[in-house]
Amino acid sequence: MRLLLVEDDTEQIAALLPALKSAGLAVDQAQDGCVAESLGTTEPYDVIVLDLGLPGRSGLEVLRNWRTRGVTTPVLVLTARDAWHERVDGLKAGADDYLGKPFYVEELMARIQALARRAAGNPSPVIEAGGLRLDEGLQQVILSDGSARELTGTEFRLLRHLMRNPGRLLSKTQLMEHVYDLDAERGSNLIEVYIRRLREKIGRERILTQRGQGYLFPK
Repeated sequence: MRLLLVEDDTEQIAALLPALKSAGLAVDQAQDGCVAESLGTTEPYDVIVLDLGLPGRSGLEVLRNWRTRGVTTPVLVLTARDAWHERVDGLKAGADDYLGKPFYVEELMARIQALARRAAGNPSPVIEAGGLRLDEGLQQVILSDGSARELTGTEFRLLRHLMRNPGRLLSKTQLMEHVYDLDAERGSNLIEVYIRRLREKIGRERILTQRGQGYLFPK
């Protein structure tokens, strides 16, 4: 899952990034409203965390512009704890959820995961598809015989995206867009490497190759 973190407080960013990445998220950052608006419009994020007090362009204006342009990515707005009017304005502008500062990182993570599951049409923290169960909390996959396989961060993000789209042909580009952040090396052969590693853990028949087109996770 790929997330855009829009926040200009460097201390807040430093506190959040380790937790977000350890939870299996590919994270891009924007500390300016103009940059945030451009990234949110052009990149296929699964969730956006948006602070409203931004330089360059306010978070509220950015959010309104996204929705006007048809950007449907779930947005969680960060507001001051007692600024009820900011929460109201954010929800009216198209926010899907809000969280008041200061907050616990665990609550932020829970809300991000809930938004992503809701957008994918699967409210459960466990994804089930093709005879497999993917536990987002433990970042492991449970096979049909009940045995568990531990996954690296990249393996987890890749398998999660495949299992959220069973029966859908996904190109290498589509997979890279949801598995890697902007700063990551994005050679197409990396997807092949991680597909091979996943097959070793869950079975070759679980991920099918459509030559020249991409990969398919059977329903």
